Amino acid sequence: MKPVLRNKDKGNFLERYLKSFCHAVDGIIYAIKYEHNMIIILSAMIVTTFAGLHYSITTNEWLFIIFCFSSVSATEMINTAIEALVDLETTKYHPLAKIAKDTASSATLIFSIAAFIGALLIFIPKI
Repeated sequence: MKPVLRNKDKGNFLERYLKSFCHAVDGIIYAIKYEHNMIIILSAMIVTTFAGLHYSITTNEWLFIIFCFSSVSATEMINTAIEALVDLETTKYHPLAKIAKDTASSATLIFSIAAFIGALLIFIPKI
C-alpha cells in the first residue's frame, strides 16, 4: 500500500525540515503575542535565569531549571493547541469543551507549581 503524503512531505529533506522548523517558530511567536500566560512564563524564566546567574547555581540545578522552563512552556503550547481545536469545533458552551480546556490548562498549572517549588528549594538556601 502506498503511503499517503501530507503537505509537509513535499520537497527535499532540507526543505521539509526548514518548513517544520518555521511552523514551530510561528507557534512560539503566536503564543508570545496572544497568550498572556506565555508572557508570565517568559518573565519567570528571565527572573529565574538572572537569579541562577547571581547565585551561581550548580550544573544539576541548571538542568532542573531548564527542564522546568521547557516543561511549563511546552505544556502551555499544548494547552493553547487544545483550546484552539475546541474553539474550531464549537463556539457554543458545551460541558465536554469546558472539561477539555480546563484539564489542559490544569496540566500547565501542575508543572508551574512543581517548577515554583523546585525554584524555592534551589534559591531559598542561597538567599
